[in-house]
Amino acid sequence: MTYTHLPLWRLLLFIGCLATGSCAPRYRGPVTDHFTGKRFVNPDMPAREGGGLLKWLLHRDKGPWAEQPNAYVGAPPARRIEGDSLVLTFVNHSTFLLQTGGLNILTDPVWSERVGPTNWLGVRRRRPPGIRFEDLPPIDVVLLSHLHYDHLDLPTLRRLVRAHNPLFVVPLGVGYLPRRAGGRVARELDWNDTLRIRPGLELTCTPAQHFSNRGLGDRDRTLWAGYLLHTSFGTTYFCGDSGYGPHFKRIAEQAARSPTGPIRLALLPIGSYRPEWFMAPVHVSPAGAVRAFMDVKAPRAVGIHFGTFQQGDDGLTEPVDDLRKALAEQGIVQDRFIAPQEGRPITIKK
Repeated sequence: MTYTHLPLWRLLLFIGCLATGSCAPRYRGPVTDHFTGKRFVNPDMPAREGGGLLKWLLHRDKGPWAEQPNAYVGAPPARRIEGDSLVLTFVNHSTFLLQTGGLNILTDPVWSERVGPTNWLGVRRRRPPGIRFEDLPPIDVVLLSHLHYDHLDLPTLRRLVRAHNPLFVVPLGVGYLPRRAGGRVARELDWNDTLRIRPGLELTCTPAQHFSNRGLGDRDRTLWAGYLLHTSFGTTYFCGDSGYGPHFKRIAEQAARSPTGPIRLALLPIGSYRPEWFMAPVHVSPAGAVRAFMDVKAPRAVGIHFGTFQQGDDGLTEPVDDLRKALAEQGIVQDRFIAPQEGRPITIKK
């Protein structure tokens, strides 16, 4: 759960939202199974227990987050990776650099020291980015899964526009933010929409089980999503942020019908999941991520959304520890689903 849920932040978020104009405008479009005409909804999410937020706040049990002054920062990545191998480098949280077929793609880029409505109001980064911003290769495409501050950071988007002028791909209603940063925005995508960026890169917007807001008055005005990336490497799945649900099996079926075939690599969230009784509808746990991994039928997976911003009650190392336990319980070889290290490129051959 992002910090925008905490009553402690409500007044400050409201002020920040007004001061920065960051609250989402209301999306207009046809009614669907996940859009009421006013707000987006999760068709498969079970009803949540009333009073759950207050119950959590009164019984916080935060795990430890040790300071890490010597956290690793990697060398500058290759400028381009030609051919059909995929090289992915974990920056941290949900930010990855994906390189294949001569293309450089970023997911949910965040380089700021804090994520929030202003540079003084927000959650502090607990580890440095695994790649220095100045060391980035030319960025062609940026994928944004939704508009929460820890996934869509306007200062970072402005830096990217100035340095690289990439194309931004967004779900419905989210385009106003990269446009505010001066960015080029592709057609906003609904779940199951497909977009051809250029030869060698096609994207499919996939369902997720989450929510959206930038402030207090814009809850669920914009869509949340993941993406299937169809490249010469094959099909890569970037989940974004999601609770566990039946959509993972449907995404696997959708990928299997695509020109690039079944999912070869899945990027799945593993952090911000405690307490599970409260977080589970919108943040998958490591055990849930392993279930999702089995549902999408990928030969390999990489964990995301952990180890950078202290949001839930899970401690710094709990997501990785619990992921290993969950894999062992399911009899899955550990190196099939890894928690990546920042700044160290991983090469996956086709």
